[in-house]
Amino acid sequence: MARNNTHTAQERTREFRAPEFLAWHVTQKGDKSFWNKVGAAWMHKDAKGYTLQLESLPVGGRIVLREPLKDTASPANDAGRS
Repeated sequence: MARNNTHTAQERTREFRAPEFLAWHVTQKGDKSFWNKVGAAWMHKDAKGYTLQLESLPVGGRIVLREPLKDTASPANDAGRS
């Protein structure tokens, strides 16, 4: 059976739009913090909320949303972190 690829222009735009925030799972081990990227967030069209898409669901620690860094030359695992 053929796959139906009829997406609206709005759906295609949403698929390729960069996220406003990256989601990071942060754990603390003594005086060190470990940051692992777990997802991203996009602002709703009406600007009254966000959609958070997680690639994994952390059990402990905390989830931090940070704006992505503008410098794309940095390693992917460090983007959005300061």
